[in-house]
Amino acid sequence: MKNGKATIHDIAEQLKVTASTVSRALNDNPRISDATKKRVLKAAKQLNYQPNHIASALRSGKSRLIGVVVPTANRNFFSSVIRGIEEIANSLNYKVIISQSYDDFEKEVQTVEALLNARVDGIIASVGKTTENIDHFKKILRKGIPLVLFDRVTNELDVSQVVIDDYYGAFQATEHLISEGCTRIVHFSSSQNINIYKERKRGYEDALLKHGISVDPNLIVFSKLQLEDGRRCMQEIIDSKITFDAVFSSSDYSVMGAMQVLKENGYKLPEDVKLVGFGDEPFTSFTEPTLTTVNQKSIPMGKITAETFFEILNTTEATRVSKKTILKPELIIRKSSINNS
Repeated sequence: MKNGKATIHDIAEQLKVTASTVSRALNDNPRISDATKKRVLKAAKQLNYQPNHIASALRSGKSRLIGVVVPTANRNFFSSVIRGIEEIANSLNYKVIISQSYDDFEKEVQTVEALLNARVDGIIASVGKTTENIDHFKKILRKGIPLVLFDRVTNELDVSQVVIDDYYGAFQATEHLISEGCTRIVHFSSSQNINIYKERKRGYEDALLKHGISVDPNLIVFSKLQLEDGRRCMQEIIDSKITFDAVFSSSDYSVMGAMQVLKENGYKLPEDVKLVGFGDEPFTSFTEPTLTTVNQKSIPMGKITAETFFEILNTTEATRVSKKTILKPELIIRKSSINNS
């Protein structure tokens, strides 16, 4: 074995068969008997054989690998989307390479380059919060490689997208707070370069205007929407003496930070301040009070994104048509936003 790495030739030598037989067996070719496939797989395991996907891609033109770029994989939303993508991909004998950009532009560019160098058959991505230059995504398209965007997308690219109706989710959330008697609703938002935060802010504003409530810029706060951002923003609002009776956040994490600070400052929840988040993270059903939030249909989004990707993959570049799939989010009403009976 060269460099200690087993090849199909090592497996073939051990089993006294041809390398082409080993290759066909590993690729589940129907011309190879089940008995031979079992022998080859057993030998491959014994020799710790690792397939060279790049070499395979160069030979066949397909690596059967899909690159998935997410801002972070440790959020329930993104991990659930990945699960949905993998369910479809694995059923079609494709493997998924997951890369995290950490919402860092340079990291996102490097990740895309690494996936292209790995000869993936296509890329599925959610754009980072700090991304303004999209040349790295344009490079994917110039190479004729399929690209599908989900959740955080950009309209500067003519590619297929799978999103939820963020406007509708935010409108429903804000209107719910208004129905509970709230008129001074704080909104936690983030970069308006990202479509989801722009649409959620627009839904919040339109719900207020529909009910005759003016939009107060002092109640709209921008941050990275992490827990610590929610804590800091909430404390700043309290210190500024601005009157408010509710918080609608574009993230469950930042509204969780707000909840902590409100309790520390003696506010009663939901009597004094009502709270609504966005994302339906698992912890929202365990907070005290439990947190009203917007469910983003993450697993269905992952499955539809993968299905969209494979539709594109199975067409020629010249006949590819971009489409936008919009899923309806669901408002999950819990104790943090309703008046006690």
